[in-house]
Amino acid sequence: MRTQVAIIGAGPAGLLLSRLLALQGVDSVVLENRSRGYVEARIRAGILEQHTVDTLTDAGLGDRLHREGMEHRGIYLQHPGTRHKLDFPELCGRTVWVYGQTEVTKDLVKAQLDGGPPLLFEVSDVTLEDVDSDTPRVRFTDADGVAQVLDCDVIAGTDGFHGVSRPVVQAAGGRTWERTYPYAWLGILADAAPATDELIYAWHPEGFALYSMRSPSVSRLYLQVDPAERIEDWSDDRIWENLSRRFALDGWEISTGPVTEKSILPMRSFVSTPMRRGRLFLAGDAAHIVPPTGAKGLNLAVADVTLLAQALVRLLTEKQADLADTYSDRALARVWRCTHFSWSMTSMLHTSGDDFDAQLQLAQLQRICSSETAARELAENYTGLPVG
Repeated sequence: MRTQVAIIGAGPAGLLLSRLLALQGVDSVVLENRSRGYVEARIRAGILEQHTVDTLTDAGLGDRLHREGMEHRGIYLQHPGTRHKLDFPELCGRTVWVYGQTEVTKDLVKAQLDGGPPLLFEVSDVTLEDVDSDTPRVRFTDADGVAQVLDCDVIAGTDGFHGVSRPVVQAAGGRTWERTYPYAWLGILADAAPATDELIYAWHPEGFALYSMRSPSVSRLYLQVDPAERIEDWSDDRIWENLSRRFALDGWEISTGPVTEKSILPMRSFVSTPMRRGRLFLAGDAAHIVPPTGAKGLNLAVADVTLLAQALVRLLTEKQADLADTYSDRALARVWRCTHFSWSMTSMLHTSGDDFDAQLQLAQLQRICSSETAARELAENYTGLPVG
């Protein structure tokens, strides 16, 4: 087999990269070790930055997003007795959209299989070879058990934290940074109409809570819990009681309903550098992970592949290596900025049991709610910084 760009991993990063390259006349093949059903069912993030929405729309992938997604013009910040709205268009002229990563993936898979570049599911034994040369290749076993060799000009590693791509980059002398937070999120999906028009980020002495949604009839809610907690110990009643207490506000009540999915999510930050080795380029979770508090994971992946697509088109069609050579540095500048924002939101809203820390958090929340300058800084970061 032969292609210009071999893409490892059929998450949003890999599929969108393939789409962006195809629109510029660059061939690719996408390899995925999971089944289509598994890929399309993964529950992940749900907030899309303005840039992400614009990128998907420009790539011809925005029809269902605009039809079924929900545009949001701000968020609420809450601490006991107070709920304050940040108006994003007023503060920075941008909005965000609620549209689950699962739905983004379905749209991308459909477009890929409907006349797009090849997408191979359930491959195994993926091995990357000669990435330091101009003629790298990928060896793998296809879904029928047949050994294959994919010759290419470039390999894009979009195969996540546990994929095969990042260790190959690191083997040449990279570095990683990591922070594991001392709390986790217990997340639920519930068949309950949201009781709020915008997301609510709530600080509470018992721990953080987030009120989000997936549709006009489905709510997505989170509770800060200890990482050692077991999901089996959290009955639906216990979850709703804790949510009601942390979101409590005079004259307002939470909407409850059947819980259809619940899980406990660890919280950590991770950055792997560089994001390139020879003709192998990393993007998305293969290079970085952020805690979900800042809603940056999927959006960072889209920013990565936007830069990477530009670099690869220039490299492969114009034979100019300047954008490819600077890709890692340019991508990492935005990665670290977004990692900082995710850390700052996480640090401001999650309680540690330390009374001094709690007073600092409340002081910061009150500053944002009373200062247009502070509010604008949060709004600009939340809705998405420029790419490039």
